[in-house]
Amino acid sequence: MTNKSGFVSIIGMPNVGKSTLLNALIGQEISIVTSKPQTTRNNITGIYTKDNIQIIFLDTPGILKPKYQLQNLMKHEIQVSVIDADIILLVVDSSKYDSSSIDEILADFKNDLNKHASFCILNKIDLVNKGEILHVISDISRKYNFTEIFPVSARKGFNVENLLDYIIDKLPEHPFFYHGDNISDQPVKFFVSEIIRGAAMNVLREELPFSVCVEIEEFSEREFGKDYIKAKLILDRESHKKILIGKDGRMLTKIGTKSRIKIEEFLQKNIYLDLFVDVKENWKNDKSFLRTHFKKQNFIS
Repeated sequence: MTNKSGFVSIIGMPNVGKSTLLNALIGQEISIVTSKPQTTRNNITGIYTKDNIQIIFLDTPGILKPKYQLQNLMKHEIQVSVIDADIILLVVDSSKYDSSSIDEILADFKNDLNKHASFCILNKIDLVNKGEILHVISDISRKYNFTEIFPVSARKGFNVENLLDYIIDKLPEHPFFYHGDNISDQPVKFFVSEIIRGAAMNVLREELPFSVCVEIEEFSEREFGKDYIKAKLILDRESHKKILIGKDGRMLTKIGTKSRIKIEEFLQKNIYLDLFVDVKENWKNDKSFLRTHFKKQNFIS
């Protein structure tokens, strides 16, 4: 039986459910999910392998007009993901449908969408009645030229299997790119740092979560006892440090507890997690810091 294998880029505005869709397609939690927009900062690779099929999914940051250097890097990640994609999934929040958001995306990515099979994914249909969904599908069909339009609820798993079948149908014949046991090409420390950042984003409020980046300083597997992980939470303002640590260290402890539980679930082993806080003023606009941080954490090549 001939193998089919290819790359699928998942793009869209912030908070439309791209990461939830990736996790639903893969069948396990690869990408962190929060209720806050701009959660994903870099391309997250999730690999689906079954029988003679392998799909390399790329969950990308939300598309927006960059206001600082971090967002420029995020936009570059999206551009990289669509260049060699075999299929592009443009995800739209059907509960907040506005065709101008599609127009905005097409302004930057129309050529890429025209070069590849492109599916418009209407996510969150569990929040919309049938009549509204039919109206949205009709409007998109009239205005745009997508290969397919798919209504799904990634959160509830509705129509995800059908979407997967259509993706498989459009895949080229090609040998597998990765070993069949791989679920991602990113290292363990990447996922550990993402779990910690996800815990911080869920615990912290207002603008503070977007000012946090995480670096794994040490990851030591021990023959006896718990594995040791030392992680640094970096903020861009000194004034945020007290907020993140909290009174008597309670906030940092809460983040640490949530992180440790999820990391232990991910690694299937007990760990000792050592968190500390540092400040790098205005790191989101510091090109040198961003290059060093993202390469150090294996976020980009």
